[in-house]
Amino acid sequence: MIEDREPIRVALLGCGTVGTEVLRLLRGRPEEFAARTGAPVEVTGVAVRRPHKHPEVPEHLLTTDAAALVDGDVDVVVELIGGIEPARSLLLRALRGGKSVVTGNKALLAEHGSELYSAADEAGVDIYFEAAVAGAIPLLRPLRESLAGDRINRVMGIVNGTTNYILSAMDATGAGYSETLDEAGRLGYAEADPTADVDGFDAAAKATILASLAFHTRVAATDVHREGISAVSPGDIAAAKSLDRVVKLLAICERVVDEDGTESVSARVHPAMIPRDHPLASVGGAFNAVFVEAEAAGSLMFYGQGAGGAPSASAVLGDLVAVARNLVVSGKGPRESAHAQLPARPMGDTPTRYHISLDVDDKPGVLSQVAATFTDNDVSISVVRQAGRGEEASLVVVTHTATDAALKSTVDKIARLASVREVVSVMRVEGEPS
Repeated sequence: MIEDREPIRVALLGCGTVGTEVLRLLRGRPEEFAARTGAPVEVTGVAVRRPHKHPEVPEHLLTTDAAALVDGDVDVVVELIGGIEPARSLLLRALRGGKSVVTGNKALLAEHGSELYSAADEAGVDIYFEAAVAGAIPLLRPLRESLAGDRINRVMGIVNGTTNYILSAMDATGAGYSETLDEAGRLGYAEADPTADVDGFDAAAKATILASLAFHTRVAATDVHREGISAVSPGDIAAAKSLDRVVKLLAICERVVDEDGTESVSARVHPAMIPRDHPLASVGGAFNAVFVEAEAAGSLMFYGQGAGGAPSASAVLGDLVAVARNLVVSGKGPRESAHAQLPARPMGDTPTRYHISLDVDDKPGVLSQVAATFTDNDVSISVVRQAGRGEEASLVVVTHTATDAALKSTVDKIARLASVREVVSVMRVEGEPS
């Protein structure tokens, strides 16, 4: 009988928005969790900094001594503190003490994932982290398990709700970045300090995790190229509209194969224009979506709420059930898979495409000068649009695929042409044939 089994004892570190939901759901449906895991699941303690801030938590569960809670008689440590320290030290302590771990800490996994995976392997315990990348969206487990026998070539998606809300609102209203960010803050979509979101740090940490799982390679946070959205202007949004495109902040992880067959991994986060008929283009508001391209499975899309208390708690509890089941049957979950050991590809060597808007003199020969600069740098042009307005003209160029370094060098040289008054904007283009 399930009720006769020893309970799975859980220590909860942190009880903020997500932790509060995890505790509420666990305590509200004990019979369901027992039936799903094969044993009762019991929260034995909740570590917080200020107990008086948590009247919803039974007083006998609250403690300010997280280390003592981790060292105590528990089977699973659920970490929802965030940040690097003390989370790193506490999780290493738990793993080395033979406790399995569930965490949603993307920054910690991006910076110290290999250390945590090694500690879990050495102790023979589990580490699960579905909530670290896309909230409620089941994404990491398919990469770790369902697609483990396939070869993934590309993962591209929207993994930050704050930036997606801002860019979606700019596209819908024509408003500027600053006023849209202010509105996002008023509506609760942006933190008081939105730096991690709008400068791309949050998405880059998630890209680190995705690339590591997808390509069986240890990808470091420093391997991920990162750009935020603060420089995206209403002009960029309008230029995208004129080409039937939309601007999104994308996390792109791909396997790049050179002509000689050498493989490497490119991981990058930056704004990009994508066609309005691309599945990611319709993902609005604070939602997330990730496109996975696999050799045998083809194209797969994962969509849903990427943040928030209840959605993230769903992912945490899914991991907790998996860990508890493993404990009941004395099994283990999937281990780290880094056998491929592919090198990280620098952004300058990564193939991409550019959309370039220029203000130029409206006189004969300007287009040929610009086109010659592309030719001299071995960059092929896909689309050219020119419109005159008095003494000036606007010139829009969309390139074919070239290395990012070659494209950047080309733009730098174009900016120095006497006939070019200003390089108005430069943005990468994704999601369509090159």
